[in-house]
Amino acid sequence: MTHASLPTRISGALRSPLTFSVLAGLVIGALFLLGTGADPVTAYEAVLTGALGGDGIGSTLTTTTSVLGLALALAIPLRAGLINLGGDGQMVLGGITAAVTGLYAPLPAPLTVALALLAGMAAGAGYAVLAALCENRLGVPLLVSSLLLSYPAVSLASYLARYPLKEPGSSLPQTRALPDGVALPAFGDSTVTLGLVLVALAAAAYWFTDRRTAVGYEIRMTGLNSRFAAYAGVERRGLTLKLMSVSGGLAGLVGAIGVLSFPYRFVDGSLTAPGYTWTGLTAALLAAAAPLGTVIAAFFFAVLQVGGLAMERTTEVPRELTQVLQAIVIVFLAARLRFPSRWFAFGSGRRSPESETV
Repeated sequence: MTHASLPTRISGALRSPLTFSVLAGLVIGALFLLGTGADPVTAYEAVLTGALGGDGIGSTLTTTTSVLGLALALAIPLRAGLINLGGDGQMVLGGITAAVTGLYAPLPAPLTVALALLAGMAAGAGYAVLAALCENRLGVPLLVSSLLLSYPAVSLASYLARYPLKEPGSSLPQTRALPDGVALPAFGDSTVTLGLVLVALAAAAYWFTDRRTAVGYEIRMTGLNSRFAAYAGVERRGLTLKLMSVSGGLAGLVGAIGVLSFPYRFVDGSLTAPGYTWTGLTAALLAAAAPLGTVIAAFFFAVLQVGGLAMERTTEVPRELTQVLQAIVIVFLAARLRFPSRWFAFGSGRRSPESETV
């Protein structure tokens, strides 16, 4: 077996849609920074230092937990060509279910934490299955049913946090604090909790299933050509139910992790305001739902989100520029997939396999 030379590997990496889009986005972002009078090198250095330095790495890993969790939740059905836009509803429902479990479960603290995580996953999975049933039984497209079902879930959680479960005497729309000990273990004095490990295990399980199992092959085949997959014996309705249940379960897990971490309660809007669902969807789309690429893209966006604050302090450039960078990356990804491969082939006259997958 021969191994590709280093120049060939570098050329293949540059032809990857993910790599090309990120590099192009950074170049265009540098031009924006020059237009504002800021030094791009200083700005990007501030992003990296603020996100990966000693003071920011904890926040970055905490943000990565939520972004990666939602990215995986949305990438799993996307791998089969199914778009789940109900991440917010499934996540919030998982969070409020975990809060109710943590407040009322008559069990020791460690068992209550485990039960709250499982309850949050079950709530998210069940709600996602409801969206799948709307498509399978009623003919409502999954994209529409999953998105519309998010609104009543978010409204229900808001009602519970503001009225039946509201902390007495508080002016904030939040539930009572969870009992002592009902919290995910944290690493040292940081805000990083065991939730990061759980999400990492989910990513590893996704990679193994995608690359090493027959189910993973069926999922990829369905995403590439659903009609061919049906001829090969893949039952789409059943696959939709399975993938949506896993997707909703992961979204519910992210919500439960958010409640079982600081401030150890459900705060209305705290799970949806940061936009984890849409950032996760962007990461999944950028990576074409490939497991490793989704992890890399989610971490990249978490770095941008946290580092943007440091960039704003250092260069006085608004942190919203990092959102512009995300948009530019997506635009270049679309262009990279749309335009002829020879435009981006860097001297090679053919399309490389690396340009098709992450």
